[in-house]
Amino acid sequence: MSLDHRLIELLVCPVCKGPLTLRRNSEQAAAELVCPADRLAFPIRDGIPVMLENEAQPLDIAAPAP
Repeated sequence: MSLDHRLIELLVCPVCKGPLTLRRNSEQAAAELVCPADRLAFPIRDGIPVMLENEAQPLDIAAPAP
């Protein structure tokens, strides 16, 4: 299932209301939406972004921001 790119442009981080960046997996499918400011990654399951703070995964601090 594909994520509509128009939807990505409308979504913001539920924590800080900042912009999100799409991160793809190795198969080039949409995998998660990343908030660089909060260093959180929100999962995309079955083409649906899960925009719940308690579902977000913290990004590796040693890795550069996307």
